Amino acid sequence: MRPDRIVGGAYDDRATSLMRTLDAPFQRNHERFIIMDVRSAELAKHAANALLATWISFMKELANLAESLGADIESVCQGIGSDPRIGYHFLYPRCGCGGSCFLKDVKALINTAAGHGHDLKVLNAVEAADNLQKHVLTQKVKARFDKEFTGKHFAIWGLALNPNTDDMREAPSCEPIDDLLTAGATVTAFDPEAMHETCRVYASETRLTLADTPINALNKVQPAEALLIVTEWKVFRSPDFDDIKSKLKTPVIIDGRNLYQVNEVTLHGLEYYPIGRKQSEYSLGIPS
Repeated sequence: MRPDRIVGGAYDDRATSLMRTLDAPFQRNHERFIIMDVRSAELAKHAANALLATWISFMKELANLAESLGADIESVCQGIGSDPRIGYHFLYPRCGCGGSCFLKDVKALINTAAGHGHDLKVLNAVEAADNLQKHVLTQKVKARFDKEFTGKHFAIWGLALNPNTDDMREAPSCEPIDDLLTAGATVTAFDPEAMHETCRVYASETRLTLADTPINALNKVQPAEALLIVTEWKVFRSPDFDDIKSKLKTPVIIDGRNLYQVNEVTLHGLEYYPIGRKQSEYSLGIPS
């Protein structure tokens, strides 16, 4: 309803005029319409999403490096985001791009380029980096609990691709769910909007249970070994940490969205494993 810009591709004046008329109600404050040839408009659309995917993939790899070096990715984001050439948009670590646009357009550009004799090395690396990052939460679970998941139970908050949608297309929640189920674990999950869509996607999967509230997801079937946070819904931002601890079998939160301050969580005796933040005794719930 309030687009930053409207990119249109057309080859004749009549089509251009019709597009301007159609989009006029959405750009009353100032001109946002950019017209160009069809091929350039198509490439611009794919390039914009591919560039954002590249940015996100870079931040994900930087977060993993920060964690290994003992740096804090949140501080790093402040340091580089204050550079006006960079800014703060998309400077946040996450567990995979997800969605039906970013990676689809990355793949489209790679395939189109290959058909014209070009090897887009940067975008090939973006695709590879995102495929690895999709499993970062599972890797954290394995590092904390060992690789034997048979009989273990986990809770997940957030199933939708993003907050304020029920879209499950390429959602980052699917990889940790699939990883845990494949390894022999069971999962109980909650999402404010995507429960019906999750039922459709996992219609035949009996090892995935859905809860009616976030807190019930922690012990609906049995007390969960850990809570995994995948989507940054507002309802997850101010939980009762004492209640979370009392419901979990092991007081562990693995946070794929860095929703909380480390000291806020550990103050309640919970182990906290975010993305891109150093794993010290303090973050493990052991006061120094």
